[in-house]
Amino acid sequence: MANLKEVKQRINSVISTQQITKAMKMVSAAKLRRAQEKIVQMRPYSQKLTTILNNVSAASEGASDIVYATKRETKKVLLVPITSDKGLCGAFNTNIIKATNAAIQQQGSGKEIHLLPLGKKAFEYFKKSGHQVVDSYYGIFQDLNFDVAKEAALFAMNGFASGNYDQVVLIFNEFKNVATQIVQVEQFLPMAPKVEQEVKQVETDYILEPSRNYIIEELVPTSLKIQFYKAVLESNASEHGARMTAMDKATENAGELLKELKLMYNRTRQAAITNEILEIVAGANALAGK
Repeated sequence: MANLKEVKQRINSVISTQQITKAMKMVSAAKLRRAQEKIVQMRPYSQKLTTILNNVSAASEGASDIVYATKRETKKVLLVPITSDKGLCGAFNTNIIKATNAAIQQQGSGKEIHLLPLGKKAFEYFKKSGHQVVDSYYGIFQDLNFDVAKEAALFAMNGFASGNYDQVVLIFNEFKNVATQIVQVEQFLPMAPKVEQEVKQVETDYILEPSRNYIIEELVPTSLKIQFYKAVLESNASEHGARMTAMDKATENAGELLKELKLMYNRTRQAAITNEILEIVAGANALAGK
């Protein structure tokens, strides 16, 4: 059985860890509130912009000429895994890495895989994978804003338009609530309108100025950048939710461990006191000649 000093050291260590996890939980809660507000405000705008774009594109004779909707034989694929810069957020990063590896396997051999990792965890992992990794945008979360995300989106869009990539896929955690994040593997390019949106396209007739094709040329890049930024915001909110949940669970586990250690401490202390009493009694009996 451990002595009192060792048990006391373990108790102090667990108390210190519990204080850290509590502090990290509160920090994550504050960051989550701001991140959640951003993604909640972004979703309606992104969905409405995409709906309008699909509606206008479907009614346009030149919609098939949109460069970002061009379908080619898939030979070069750009995967965009979005993780965090830091750990201590449960399986948040691991799930993205697993989903990315699964996507690489699904592409099969014979295709050239490129990776555009966003977040240090993804970059650090995939730079050792043997695939071609773009190392220019992995620090996006150090100062997250639309302008920073737009640069990464433009890299993917320009690469697709120039023929460097035949397909671009986003892999990110979609934020549902604090305890739930859903891994999404979403095709970014070529553009593919959603079925539920196609049903509503014929219901709205827009009057466009100066011309339908000009509006499409302006809307398409903007819509793609917004879609890309939304995925980044989803991941950012999911990260703080996952970390908050992980730190809350760690704090609870520390509390349970403290109960066990304090019980052990009391038992060890009682055993030590009993031994001391037995030694005193034995010494007294020896002095009495018994």
